Amino acid sequence: MTRATKSEDRTRNKTIIGWREYIELPEWGIDQIKIKADTGARTSAIDVRDVEELPNNRVRFYAVIARGESPKLVAVEADVVRRTRIKSSFGAAHDRLVVRTRLRMGLIEKDVDLSLVSRKNMLVRVLLGRHALEPDFIVDPARRYMLGGRKRKKRTA
Repeated sequence: MTRATKSEDRTRNKTIIGWREYIELPEWGIDQIKIKADTGARTSAIDVRDVEELPNNRVRFYAVIARGESPKLVAVEADVVRRTRIKSSFGAAHDRLVVRTRLRMGLIEKDVDLSLVSRKNMLVRVLLGRHALEPDFIVDPARRYMLGGRKRKKRTA
């Protein structure tokens, strides 16, 4: 019997995902939103608009599910878990509110922290950073949608 290497031990029982996948955020009623897995980012982020801070350390905002001529928005109210300073890849620092919610990707369900930001110039609405990916996922940068493609709504005649 051969002893597993340290690398094999670290990768055992992890789900391999592509650099793009679809997730669900069930607590917010979001059954499908596209993500980009970004191992270079520590923190995750979700595209939002109309952020309003509320009493008792709560926040109300619209999660942007899809942009375009008729954007798809979901109203959300959540607790603020922290305020953080995020440095972009360009070196600019911005203060952000961070909220926590349940994420479902494939067979994995876990709580993740998402910073609230406008990603209107980005192609993907959610960026999943290392803290959300660890310890459950391994990202294959050559693949995408390994857990399945977009769920299509059934048309009715």
